[in-house]
Amino acid sequence: MEKDRITRRVLVLGSLALFASGCSSLRSADSPQSARTRIDPRYRRQEVAYYGGESPGTIVVNTEERYLYYVQGGGSAVRYGIGVGEEGRTLKGRAKIGRKAEWPSWTPTANMIRRKPHLAQYAGGVSGGLHNPLGAAALYLYQGGNDTMFRLHGTNEPWTIGQAVSSGCIRLTNDDIVDLYSRTPVGATVLII
Repeated sequence: MEKDRITRRVLVLGSLALFASGCSSLRSADSPQSARTRIDPRYRRQEVAYYGGESPGTIVVNTEERYLYYVQGGGSAVRYGIGVGEEGRTLKGRAKIGRKAEWPSWTPTANMIRRKPHLAQYAGGVSGGLHNPLGAAALYLYQGGNDTMFRLHGTNEPWTIGQAVSSGCIRLTNDDIVDLYSRTPVGATVLII
């Protein structure tokens, strides 16, 4: 296995190791598996029929439905449950994946800190890892060659999938972002509706 490649095995083993050490963000009575089972079954990843006009390889994010679709062609897509930006702060329209990162670091923006002053404690950034709000991977959305500051990313709070909870980004379970990350090249089109 390549040193920096993220895999489901590494994700699960890392989650189990962190859980066993008592450093997990889950309550001590929860296991990574029980956190996954708390997700409403309708938000679990599955292949579905897709009749939209988008090309294969396009990501379609429907914020109202709380689903992200990876268009496969042939009338099908992989559908993922998502958590979306609260209070309508989610980006709309077309974007491109401008960058990808495994176990990304995270720094709250100045706007996030203004809205939620308690985030000021993280102004210096949070290194990548299971404690990081961006989870196992992130796909960075760009428009016109500029970073929009919006991300498709994992989460260390999988029970929030299906809700309006983040500061504007689109969150998936760590399992799902690992799957989407492996399918999506830099330059892929994202349509957020």
